Amino acid sequence: MKLKLLAGLAILTLLTACGEKAGSTHATQGQAASQDPVKTYNWKLVTSWPKNFPGLGTGPEKFAKLVDEMSAGRLKVKVYGAGQLVPALEVFDAVSRGTAQMGHSGAYYWKGKTPAAQFFTSVPFGLNAQEMHGWIHYGGGMELWQELYAPFNLIPLAGGNTGVQMGGWFNKEINSLEDLKGLKMRIPGLGGEVLERAGGTPVTLPGAELFTALQTGAIDATEWVGPYNDLAFGLYKAAKYYYYPGWHEPGSMLEFMVNKTAFATLPADLQAIVRTASRAVNQDMLDEYTARNNHALIELVEKHSVQLRAYPQDVLLKLRDLSAEVLADVASEDPMSQKVYASFKAYKENVMAYHSLTEQAFLNARSR
Repeated sequence: MKLKLLAGLAILTLLTACGEKAGSTHATQGQAASQDPVKTYNWKLVTSWPKNFPGLGTGPEKFAKLVDEMSAGRLKVKVYGAGQLVPALEVFDAVSRGTAQMGHSGAYYWKGKTPAAQFFTSVPFGLNAQEMHGWIHYGGGMELWQELYAPFNLIPLAGGNTGVQMGGWFNKEINSLEDLKGLKMRIPGLGGEVLERAGGTPVTLPGAELFTALQTGAIDATEWVGPYNDLAFGLYKAAKYYYYPGWHEPGSMLEFMVNKTAFATLPADLQAIVRTASRAVNQDMLDEYTARNNHALIELVEKHSVQLRAYPQDVLLKLRDLSAEVLADVASEDPMSQKVYASFKAYKENVMAYHSLTEQAFLNARSR
């Protein structure tokens, strides 16, 4: 019995010593792992807007802040305003070739590269912000957008929405379609093509150049966004008539674009953070415009004596007819445009039918 007891004690001592050694080894390995440096990523984000411009320019800044916080500093995004790293209308090319890992802009600026891009900003007499978000995220729009940008090494993400915009600034009243003929107006995308068909001359200019162009007479009229941004640019100093509604941009969606090669280098959790932060900014921007436009419009009218004008109904009806013609023509340009237009049109018809019974019916009832 004594011999068995002594043997048992020896085995127990040996096992205890081995356990302590193993535990020491595990502790050392754990300590070494905790001392491994955490890999960080530094990205550039170029935009088509002046640095920190209200709404459009602050959206990317909010995105960068969210990414930094959610990643605990592992992904740093430095935002560049228009002209700081690349010109406002060269964002697409800069991100495509990898000069910057990300960009923030409006897809309709890239119609010269791929005509279907215009559908992913806004379509005249098309979808409002709520409807646009539905088509992009749940109606097949995002899949088409990704397919469209894939040949350019880009991944698109929804990057904000301004809601229904204003119709523009003019130095003369618009009483008939004749008043649009010969009018040189800053209006990009599909809206510009409609204006051209109505006899006007569309011009594409970055926001920072609008005031000077309007003040000097280089253009006769301009649209930009709405009261919040138009007040910030001081457009009321260069034109006195402010028209509504923004038939050309009823729900203007902005975009984040990501260089596909750069995105692939991120671990899965950082990829998810980029997507989640962009989705948050997309909604936040619409919330901000909805709140800020109200106060800005009051200031424009009451403090700066801006004269609000509604487009005549017959002018709107004619512009709507011309818009249908333009959309059909754009869709016929290439198979991808036809594919995107078919999806957009089908979704619009369905959502209009439903919203006539809900959103529109409620707004009509509320206004009585």
